[in-house]
Amino acid sequence: MDKELFSIYDSILINELKPALGCTEPIAIAFAAATARAALGRMPERITVECSGNIVKNVKGVTVPNSKGMKGIEAAALLGAIGGDENKALEVLSTVTDEDIEKTRKLLSASVCSTALAEGVPGLYISVKAEYGQESAEATIIDCHNEICSLKKNGKVLSSRNAQGTESKEDEAKKHLSVENIIDYGRNGDLSAVKDVLREQWRINERIAEAGLEDEYGATVGRTLLKRYDRNDVRIRARAKAAAGSDARMSGCSLPVVINSGSGNQGLTVSLPVIEYGKALSRTEEEILRALAVSNLIAIHQKRYIGPLSAYCGAVSAAAGAAAGIAFISGTDDKVIADSISNTLASVGGIVCDGAKPSCAAKISSALEAAILGFELAEEQKAFENGEGLVKENIEKTIETFGKVGKEGMKETDIEILHLMID
Repeated sequence: MDKELFSIYDSILINELKPALGCTEPIAIAFAAATARAALGRMPERITVECSGNIVKNVKGVTVPNSKGMKGIEAAALLGAIGGDENKALEVLSTVTDEDIEKTRKLLSASVCSTALAEGVPGLYISVKAEYGQESAEATIIDCHNEICSLKKNGKVLSSRNAQGTESKEDEAKKHLSVENIIDYGRNGDLSAVKDVLREQWRINERIAEAGLEDEYGATVGRTLLKRYDRNDVRIRARAKAAAGSDARMSGCSLPVVINSGSGNQGLTVSLPVIEYGKALSRTEEEILRALAVSNLIAIHQKRYIGPLSAYCGAVSAAAGAAAGIAFISGTDDKVIADSISNTLASVGGIVCDGAKPSCAAKISSALEAAILGFELAEEQKAFENGEGLVKENIEKTIETFGKVGKEGMKETDIEILHLMID
């Protein structure tokens, strides 16, 4: 047991597992807009939003939370500027009132807000400029949804952080991740520093999943799974819970989600199936929390190679994390856990991300079906072998290979998807 290494893992979980209200991309726009408005000191006359292509893709089809059905970049920015609380970061819209929503609708029709595609920038890039008369304030987000990289007023820098330096520091911590060490951390680590974070993920994510099962959100993927299949089967419940949380989240539910790798859908996918298996196996809270630590870190480990936003669907890496968590809580050995991850990636690696929208729930369900099969194959001592597609001689090389495909290999795919989505 390496206490120093495990302390790094503690910090990764604490930094990554944050609550967010709604889809993180429109929320990040609202956060930047609320921050720019606060710096300006009054409601702006004009707002200009510049976003990277991946932000445009992930905002286009999703409902802005607490907006009563509004969608799009302009709606997110205006609602954030009018009723958002910049101090709440990714829960910025939790303070929105009916009056704020009505004001937003009026300003949308008045074309107060304009948007532009920012080119030659990182995949996660948002800049919101708020103007009143000759005064202006500008808030910029780079690489991390819940941190303002730069804040300016009338061209003067009020605050800034070195985005490259911060990213390098985070990357440096994540370089210590490996499947073997993550499993050791899950089994032997002192999780006292992260138990409350993991409990919050459990509580918050289950709550929105129940909301998705109770009401008709989106295409009702979660509800349909329980209606058409055997709800007594843990395989179905595991998929349905995660899908139902996404159903609700993508369609404007006002409940928060604890994210993983900057994504609420990934946070749901990596946690709820593991919790459901833990309950079915009558595991203790301690055992479930340890399995959640494993599933979360395995997902984060994969995203280190893929990056925060790409054409590679995050439900896949999250489902592979869930497969590891399910294998872990089932009491299997290291090889079965590693093979569960590899089998999942070999089955569904490369599902494309065509933006955040209600069909994300169906992709979560499909990815988790593959994850559960991957785990069950591994339990039977069956695994896809080196040289079969992108599967390599060990799990670390397999994860790295799929990550490279997601980050580098699918760049042109990402561009083509964006062009098709915005015509």
